[in-house]
Amino acid sequence: MLDLRPNCELCDRDLPPDSAEARICSYECTYCADCAEQALRDVCPTCGGNLQPRPIRPRQNHRAGKALGLAHHPGATRRHHSPWSAAEIAEMVNRLVGVPPERR
Repeated sequence: MLDLRPNCELCDRDLPPDSAEARICSYECTYCADCAEQALRDVCPTCGGNLQPRPIRPRQNHRAGKALGLAHHPGATRRHHSPWSAAEIAEMVNRLVGVPPERR
């Protein structure tokens, strides 16, 4: 199950579980849409993979007998911050931005 991290790891913007602005890589690194598109240009500065809209977990359980939804599986509360410097991020982005995600 996705961690649903609460913030952009680059600018620290709040990204609650129902945010349509959250973007993630396959390792769940989390960024806001602005950082993903403008600063990172769809390149995760950690793994080099692409960034996709994070799914929104339903607020309530819609299946009887199942423990689903935010009431049972809330978003994470521990905030994450990118360990990479601006120079390291720029190097990764510049090196991979022209490479399609399936070839990275």
